[in-house]
Amino acid sequence: MPSVLWFRRDLRLTDLPSLLAATDGDGDVLGCFVLDPRLEASSGPRRMQYLGDSLRHLHNELDGRLLVVRGQADKRIPLIAKDIDADAVHISGDFTPYGRRRDEQVQKALDGIPLVATGSPYLVSPGRVRKDDDSPYKVFTPYFRRWQEHGWRAPAASTTTSARWLDPADLSHKTLRPVPIPDPGVDMDVTAGEAAALEQWKNFVEDDLQNYEEDRNRPDLARTSRMSGPLKFGTIHPRTLAADLDARRAGDAAYLRELAFRDFYADVLNHWPRSVWWNWNADFDAIEVDEGSDAEQLFAAWKAGKTGFPIVDAGMRQLRDTGFMHNRVRMITASFLVKDLHLPWQWGARWFLEQLVDGDMASNQHGWQWCAGSGTDAAPYFRVFNPTTQGQKFDPAGDYIRRWVPELVDADDPHLKKGQRPAGYPDPVVDHSQERAEALRRYQVITGK
Repeated sequence: MPSVLWFRRDLRLTDLPSLLAATDGDGDVLGCFVLDPRLEASSGPRRMQYLGDSLRHLHNELDGRLLVVRGQADKRIPLIAKDIDADAVHISGDFTPYGRRRDEQVQKALDGIPLVATGSPYLVSPGRVRKDDDSPYKVFTPYFRRWQEHGWRAPAASTTTSARWLDPADLSHKTLRPVPIPDPGVDMDVTAGEAAALEQWKNFVEDDLQNYEEDRNRPDLARTSRMSGPLKFGTIHPRTLAADLDARRAGDAAYLRELAFRDFYADVLNHWPRSVWWNWNADFDAIEVDEGSDAEQLFAAWKAGKTGFPIVDAGMRQLRDTGFMHNRVRMITASFLVKDLHLPWQWGARWFLEQLVDGDMASNQHGWQWCAGSGTDAAPYFRVFNPTTQGQKFDPAGDYIRRWVPELVDADDPHLKKGQRPAGYPDPVVDHSQERAEALRRYQVITGK
């Protein structure tokens, strides 16, 4: 009997355990992808472009035999499985609150056809790393130690030559109505798909990995791996990355630690699904935030990159124009929204998810809560990034600022700590020193410190 391989966040053919499970035996496999209108509505055009490009690459790798349909998964997957008389539907595990609810609904609607989850998008799947008393970790450092002790499997073997893929064009069932793969027509500064991800990783290992520990916080150098998008859509698996890392080398160890953070935040979301939109530390539910028309105007200035703080504006414009932002700058812009503008972290998190190609629910939401002080292992409430100091430290010559803020391209001091503010560039929307003091006052109210 044939089986269905339902692609989700695993748009590749190598190092794919669910594909191994689907081809275990002599049956044929129908590969499919379901475009959920709810997810389409919540995704910005660049993420949809990256998704579409990745699907086109996968479709080509399968010689045009990828079935793409639109609708709710609990309606479409059961129809597909029953139409081809499948013995199982194979997937990679999903541990987000939305993904778990969806898969529970699909399993129920399959009415006896098993939904088989094999593997996940992580080195170590959520729920695997626990304390001695079987409780989950709330702090990264001890989690990291246990995570390293736990270890992970080597990349899965390839089955691309042995898999027998069914061609949707040969199926006459009325319910199998393919739809065009999304193509918003947006220019991208990265190439999507499995082949591009593998090549990109190879180049990073050869050129930049050895200096990663030193250079990873420098947005002006552009020496990060840019693997966040491929990892989000599963055009590459973290096992493939880890296989090239030697933790005895500083750059490799620093990169492995970032992969561990990705697993940690997924684990936190798995154990505390409420933290997707609510403060993990409920004490912060009581913190005072600004609302009303003034707050909305400040939020609009932040989104547009017109706050008058160069490093903040550079980051927000990079996000708007490319769907990507350097991680150090993400922390700076997030701190500015929460602690200088006193706006809810949820506003910023939602904007990032709309704009980022790599918008990952676990990493994005808990990264924001780290900056807001309300998450696990969060930054101390009194840590308020000074945007000017941060810019000087991590973009010392101002090259990153000049690239994204053309008003400052000829400025002697692009950080504007001294010298005249160029015409056409906005004045600061707030006074940082005053707003830092106000942030500390608000935090002290709820912490008593």
